[in-house]
Amino acid sequence: MKVAIITDVHGNASALKAVLRDIDQREEIDRLYCLGDMVGIGPDTNEVLELLFSRNDLSMITGNHDEAVLAIIKGEPHPDGHIHVKEHHEWIAERMHRKFISELGKLPRTIHHIINDHSVYFTHYHMESKKLDEHISQNPYSKIVEPSLNNLEMLFNDQHHDLIGFGHHHPIHFFKNDRTIFLNPGSLGCNGEPVAPYAIVSIENAGIQVKLEKVAYDNTLFLSSYQSLQVPEHEFIIRAFHGGQQA
Repeated sequence: MKVAIITDVHGNASALKAVLRDIDQREEIDRLYCLGDMVGIGPDTNEVLELLFSRNDLSMITGNHDEAVLAIIKGEPHPDGHIHVKEHHEWIAERMHRKFISELGKLPRTIHHIINDHSVYFTHYHMESKKLDEHISQNPYSKIVEPSLNNLEMLFNDQHHDLIGFGHHHPIHFFKNDRTIFLNPGSLGCNGEPVAPYAIVSIENAGIQVKLEKVAYDNTLFLSSYQSLQVPEHEFIIRAFHGGQQA
């Protein structure tokens, strides 16, 4: 079985379309997994959600930005740990098409499968089991560690799987020990160059193989939309999440 893993689309429809085209040209891909933060940062909220929810070969989990925006829409507490992006989340919430609210609300925080005798676990980022049912305002997604095998072994020390796929921290993570592969294919939508990363994972009885992919795309219109749409804090966003690229 071969699966494609994407994460942290962050409202970038141009990058998402480029990756989906690349995946759809590969006949061997059996299923797609999207590991959260579909919205937030980028302004293409509705187009991204339409592209994802319209597919019948894709499974999704929620990320902290998705849940924080939903909390605003539902009149629920916004997480204190995200107070610096509350205005931005409000801007996203005001523009999200209402048909996506219930669909986002139904998504789980984790997915666990046994595929060809291998335990496969997907999460946006590590959460203690006792916090899995807590509201986003309790900020269960707060911990980020620098990419290293030692850090990931400590972070996921309560999870015992053959593959742990995650997102949240935008750089690529690909580490393995004698039991577990830790894989974050990198943020699809937030990069310092016009490329969108994702991963193809082959899961066979004999083992798990990971191939990291990057798809080049034209991000000119996407970058210029931050200014034309007057996205809150757009200058900071382009500098912090897109490497200061110019449209």
